[in-house]
Amino acid sequence: SDAGSQKERVVTEEEWLQKWEMGNIGFHKEQGHPLLQKYLDVLLNGRSGLRIFFPLCGKAVEMKWLADMGHSVVGVEVSEQAVREFFSDHSLPYCEEPVPEISGAKMFQSTSGDISLYCCSIYDLSSSIVGKFDGVWDRGALVAVNPCDRQRYASLMINLVEKNSSYLLVTVSYDPNKHKGPPFYVPESEIKSLFG
Repeated sequence: SDAGSQKERVVTEEEWLQKWEMGNIGFHKEQGHPLLQKYLDVLLNGRSGLRIFFPLCGKAVEMKWLADMGHSVVGVEVSEQAVREFFSDHSLPYCEEPVPEISGAKMFQSTSGDISLYCCSIYDLSSSIVGKFDGVWDRGALVAVNPCDRQRYASLMINLVEKNSSYLLVTVSYDPNKHKGPPFYVPESEIKSLFG
């Protein structure tokens, strides 16, 4: 269960942007993820009106689904194309504005105010900019983060969640010597050491 050849692998921001430009987005799901539907009660834990964070959100359809249930959704995505496609796919009107604390970053917000998507590197975010969250839906973020950045990613996520938050994490299990990633293989033992 060793990370094999993946440990040193680095996917650049430019490569992610290129995936969106080329439409090479096999990771995007047109239908809501069955695991979110299955474990929705765990995420919500009987609570309503939650602030839910989508790290590396792409144009995940679940963001609209949760907003329609009355939750406030915040996502971060490096591809402006993905963010714009999210709003156009759902015919959602939105406005965009710069994020003063982050050079070059933009925040796209639905006019209803319940969906806010930050277009920047996730590592530029902090709780002073986006606040804290009651729940996280990490469907493809931890497994997309470069292995050398996992500790930094986990520390940020821990910093962004409230004490009683719920964190749903999806990983993939396979032989890391047969696939270079992403998605990267993250063994359960590493998840435990990252998140405690």
